[in-house]
Amino acid sequence: MQGCILAPDRGQLPSIRERILPSATLGPEARFAIYQRGYIARLLQCMEGQFKALRHTLGSDLFADFAAEYLRACPSRSPTLSDLGARFADHLQTTRPDAEGEREAWVDFMIELARFEWALYLEFDAAGHEGTSLATAAAPDDSLRPQPSLGLHRYDFPVDAYYHEVAAGADPPVPAAGEVHLAMLRREFRIGTFRLTVPQRDFLARMLEGKCVAAALAETAAAHNVNAAEASEAWGRWRGKWLEQGFFVGD
Repeated sequence: MQGCILAPDRGQLPSIRERILPSATLGPEARFAIYQRGYIARLLQCMEGQFKALRHTLGSDLFADFAAEYLRACPSRSPTLSDLGARFADHLQTTRPDAEGEREAWVDFMIELARFEWALYLEFDAAGHEGTSLATAAAPDDSLRPQPSLGLHRYDFPVDAYYHEVAAGADPPVPAAGEVHLAMLRREFRIGTFRLTVPQRDFLARMLEGKCVAAALAETAAAHNVNAAEASEAWGRWRGKWLEQGFFVGD
């Protein structure tokens, strides 16, 4: 049934004539086409909600073309639409239009933007701190642990800044390439993204592995050839900002 609905050439569906009766005004193919149009339209509407910035960048028509091809190549296998876009960025990568020639930066950006928007989308349903108190400035370091929704991400373009500009109603140009490290989390049912330096990312990655503040800081300092005093000073700067932003829960 799903294969028939997603088939791009309705003339190749002889079995439809055998399974669907004509009505007084419509033949089997025309009756089935109603389901084809409705099914695709609903899935496209869902993907537009999951990839709002990418739709803005590509334009409605081109986004719909990419999304429709994705839906044919990667039909939904889940009873919920929340998983619909999970393979979209990978599909864009494997079917990129410049695959046979010189790679174009705008294609790389679109793929990175799709990955970023999918990561944001997943944050809405990720385990969070709701029901558990966030750590305050009074919490001792050895009680701090990352709140459950905290995730670390790396992108080859400043997709976060671009996304937020689009969300604010602007029409920014496609940005130049540039490595970006981000922390992403949900606080009180709102998603936040935060730029990180490489040492900050490494420190938080160690904490996500289960290390305490002291161990994570010592390992990060050693990896970046920073002495203990400099590492302690850096932690002092990071700590207050991250506590305010909701990075940690405490005992």
